[in-house]
Amino acid sequence: MKKLITNGAFLVDVRTSSEFSQGNVKGSANIPLDQIQNQLSKFRGKEHIIVFCRSGNRSSQAKAILEQNGFTNIINGGSWLDVNDAINK
Repeated sequence: MKKLITNGAFLVDVRTSSEFSQGNVKGSANIPLDQIQNQLSKFRGKEHIIVFCRSGNRSSQAKAILEQNGFTNIINGGSWLDVNDAINK
């Protein structure tokens, strides 16, 4: 995952905006799970997409929604802390 992040993967935090404001991965976009379907245009043209949340549950759902809409380059990064750790290793 670190290599993908280093190579410019689109990092998407699918937690609520209030959760995001309490701590987040530097450079990540906040697109809450309930808005993914309406924000598909933000994902188009991205080579690699890493979705994450608090525990990995909502990001799993986000991955499924994106795959149902034709995206094949999605990785469930698990929790935002896992992704943050991968960046800082």
